[in-house]
Amino acid sequence: MSRRGRGSTGPGRTAALPHGAYTPAAPVQQGADGTLVVAFHGDDGRRATFDVSRLPLPGWHRALAAAFAERTGPAGGLRTHAAARTGWGSLVRLMRFLGSLPQPPTVPGELTPEHVTTFHAHRMATSPATARQDLTRARLLFTRTGLREQVAPQVIDHLRRPLPAPRTPMAVTGTASPATGGTKRLTSGYSDGELARLMAALRADAAQIRDRIRAGEDILRRYQRDPQTLDENDHALGRMLEQMAATGRVPTPPGARPNPFAPERLVLAGHLFLTLRDLPPLLLLAAALSERNSETVKELPVAHRTLEDRAVEVVIVKRRRGANRWRETVTWEIGAPGRELHTPGGFYLLLLELTARSRRLRGSPSPLLWCVWRNGHGAGLGVADDHCAPFEHSLRGTPILPSAWAADRRRPLLADPQPGRNGAPGPGQVLPLQVSFNRIKTSMEVRRTKRMGGHLPSAAKSNTMPVLFRNYLSGDPVIASWAEEVLGEALVDAEQAALLAHERAVRAAGGPRILTGPADAAALTKAGLAPSAARQVADGALDTGWSACADHDRHPLTQQPCQVSFLDCFHCGNCLITRDHLPRLLALSDALAQRRRELPEKQWWQRYGPAWVAVHQDILTRFTPAELEQAQTHKPQDALLDLAENPWENP
Repeated sequence: MSRRGRGSTGPGRTAALPHGAYTPAAPVQQGADGTLVVAFHGDDGRRATFDVSRLPLPGWHRALAAAFAERTGPAGGLRTHAAARTGWGSLVRLMRFLGSLPQPPTVPGELTPEHVTTFHAHRMATSPATARQDLTRARLLFTRTGLREQVAPQVIDHLRRPLPAPRTPMAVTGTASPATGGTKRLTSGYSDGELARLMAALRADAAQIRDRIRAGEDILRRYQRDPQTLDENDHALGRMLEQMAATGRVPTPPGARPNPFAPERLVLAGHLFLTLRDLPPLLLLAAALSERNSETVKELPVAHRTLEDRAVEVVIVKRRRGANRWRETVTWEIGAPGRELHTPGGFYLLLLELTARSRRLRGSPSPLLWCVWRNGHGAGLGVADDHCAPFEHSLRGTPILPSAWAADRRRPLLADPQPGRNGAPGPGQVLPLQVSFNRIKTSMEVRRTKRMGGHLPSAAKSNTMPVLFRNYLSGDPVIASWAEEVLGEALVDAEQAALLAHERAVRAAGGPRILTGPADAAALTKAGLAPSAARQVADGALDTGWSACADHDRHPLTQQPCQVSFLDCFHCGNCLITRDHLPRLLALSDALAQRRRELPEKQWWQRYGPAWVAVHQDILTRFTPAELEQAQTHKPQDALLDLAENPWENP
């Protein structure tokens, strides 16, 4: 190409193209020995080959190879090494099942819906945890061009039907129960105490690894500058470290057995290099600080950009976001010097420092951050030393056992004591803490949601709001306890607001006048009412909804005819309450209690709280238990609450 820059193209001007023809490699390749393989090169940079010729039913091979190549190709949905391996496993299980039938379909055109139904029933009986996924992957494979044109339309229609839902609900627990056939379950996070102990242990082990390598680097630097300043032991160690730094090979220390598996070699290697046993605490701490899952942490890149020594910008991988949408640029705080174990950016730079030597000594460069020393004989390589990128070829290539790390520490991590149940360990007995990346991720999602006040749009960081709630927050004990606490505080606030509203209304317009004792005209006159008003009250001529009104034409606050609801009568100086009103007041109390079960608690307190407080604190307490018991027998069935409050105005 001779033209350069964005200005080299324009309307009517052809785009510059490289010289020569480009012929992409065929994804399906046939070897000289007749093997038929699918070559895979994923978006994560990993490669693999899948030998279709090793599957049963040779009449399927070419169609399966074409469909699987399309499924794992640039426009397919399986664009990572792990996803392709998982899809291949489902394909192998399907073909082995079809090949085991008494009358197997020898070619795709002989496949029937009954074969698919039988396969699903077989998987449900043998492995219900993956039965639904196997059928889903079969549907995605059979709808590809390579197979869709050779399979009967009835089979395609059958595969496109909604899949049966799991029979057993998913429970919130940390492990899968054998009784449910190993069905995958949601993972709960850690309590505050467990998380604090876990983070302290991770930081302690990470600090020990950091100090160990920095001490080795310091001895090497002093030895190279002036060996005579070192004592005898450091001088001998510095000489071996210089050899290790130059060649990458770890010698057998003096006095150790001449054995490539001697533990002294591992200790010596740890002075300059990270080792496999250092990975669990470092990976777990990186997952906790970055609040990302294990896959993202394992694929942290070396490439980054420092922003004014305050933050680092890194392009990370977030899988399961759809095609071409699983890379994200993040900015992590570096923090103050010495705080690298508390900030994601500072810890990222520390990891670059700790893995720098192994990356330089490795034969071929790797774009991934993680690079460690391992014993080549233990890895079956036939050499004594190997500097490897443990997650370059597969995320599962190097097993990380978080729970084993937690149990094998000098001070093992323990879970919170749990109450005894069905013979389980009782209070006072503790169990080892089960550590996993999923539990750490859940705990971090829960804490961030709490910091955001429960606002899901702000709390959703690496997942959508539905995924955040369904997979991380729903059912978590910590978030449930916090939600109950928040709800309780909100109810207390609503109750206090209702009390204050009642007190303000009473101060402004006066409270009800409560006349205890007999409710005849003579007794009311003796209690201070005018004779005419006493007769009207006794006859019920002044009754409103649940009380009587001394002057409906003049409200104490406005001096105008009353326009307020009957529920506001209990905060008015014109309100008169006698023993005869008790049955209706008790009916009103029952109606308000029923509304409390129907409405949100906060809304109920805002609408009915002041009236409830007035009835229960200012009125009913003025009458004797005998009067209240007598009123219960005359309580009306309808409290007329719907008519009194104009419900069409209060949605």
